[in-house]
Amino acid sequence: MKEHPNLVKNIFNATVLVAGLGYFVDIYDLILFGIVREPSLRAIGITDEQELLHEGIRLLNWQMAGMLIGGIIWGILGDKMGRLYTLFLTIFLYSVANLANGFVQTIEQYAFLRFFAGVGLAGELGVGITLVSEVMTKETRGYGTSIVSGIGIAGATLGFAVAQQGNVIFNWTGQIFGADWNWPGSDNWKIAYWVGGILGLVLLILRISVYESGMFAKTKKSDVKRGDFFSLFTKRSRFLKYLYCIMIGLPIWYVIGILVIFSSDFAKNVFHIDGAVSSGKAIMWHYIGASIGSFLWGILSQVLQSRKKSILAALIALAALIAWYLVAFEVTATLFYVIIFIMGMAMGYWAVFITVGAEQFGTNLRSTVATTVPNFVRGATVPITISFQALIVPCGQWGAGVIVGGVVMLLALFALFKLEETYGKDLDYVEEM
Repeated sequence: MKEHPNLVKNIFNATVLVAGLGYFVDIYDLILFGIVREPSLRAIGITDEQELLHEGIRLLNWQMAGMLIGGIIWGILGDKMGRLYTLFLTIFLYSVANLANGFVQTIEQYAFLRFFAGVGLAGELGVGITLVSEVMTKETRGYGTSIVSGIGIAGATLGFAVAQQGNVIFNWTGQIFGADWNWPGSDNWKIAYWVGGILGLVLLILRISVYESGMFAKTKKSDVKRGDFFSLFTKRSRFLKYLYCIMIGLPIWYVIGILVIFSSDFAKNVFHIDGAVSSGKAIMWHYIGASIGSFLWGILSQVLQSRKKSILAALIALAALIAWYLVAFEVTATLFYVIIFIMGMAMGYWAVFITVGAEQFGTNLRSTVATTVPNFVRGATVPITISFQALIVPCGQWGAGVIVGGVVMLLALFALFKLEETYGKDLDYVEEM
């Protein structure tokens, strides 16, 4: 019992809490486009239903392409320049991009800013998880990374709230300062982007209270080569390990990028659901579930003392829930939201998945891997959505969803069995180049 307060203090330290808040803002901004997709596109003149779907996928792909490139940039910088220095740069970039996003007038401007927002958003999670993994003990880091993810994923809920009631918040703030703004509700999507940018800039101030990783500081003083991204491809065993880390996360962004973000299209065109389904509301419920799941799967990995067993249980649950989603013909909108919520709980293995990536590699490559892996998974949304679109013509929207979902699930299960167990692994070592 005497060790209990020390355990709590070790888990709920400043680094974990600030990293969690950082990921909260990251998720708010990352998923915001999915929430405001329809109103923002309609506001700039796109009203045709098919065009809304087409342009929505295109803008999502621009954002994910930015994250793919940003993941490489920030991962390398995190190992070369330091975890904290990199976090400051990423936060500044995505905060400015999101502030500007509230002023877009054309689809070209929208695509340009979603790309640069994606570049900035790419660094927050991977570098933050790396920092938390290195400052905590090997026995408790699973709890720490789960807390970061659990706090962070809840950011999607705030995104939905602001996207729905941003004008109320904006006008109330105006009354405090004696200004009569009377902002219309139809422009809530603009306010949501501005709030995201402001939250990011506030986060920069909070980062001052966080210290650099001791492991990185020690490695920086040595002559070891750091942040060599291409070294991940020069040794077969290292490359395969890196590839497997990416593959176990593919079902997560298949679910988000296809089933959740475009849930309103599935509900209307495929399932003929009784009652209107909002993609924004679906995203909110999905991420509430994911926030709960982050804690559950993280705790399970600690109780079982196995990352792999926890992820396996999550993948089995997710496969069953995807199947439930894909047979949701003519159910009520409420039940459809329930399915999406529970599917989010299964998707919460994201925290354990990132931890596994960080634990697989040495200090001189850890930030590079932990930052690029989740962003390659997010970037995989591009080929996933392209495959989905290509299969719609011969197989229909439902058939395309089944085929793509089955492929990513099989790849994830195969990769999981190939990876080594990393629970309790000592992380104070470097990769031989």
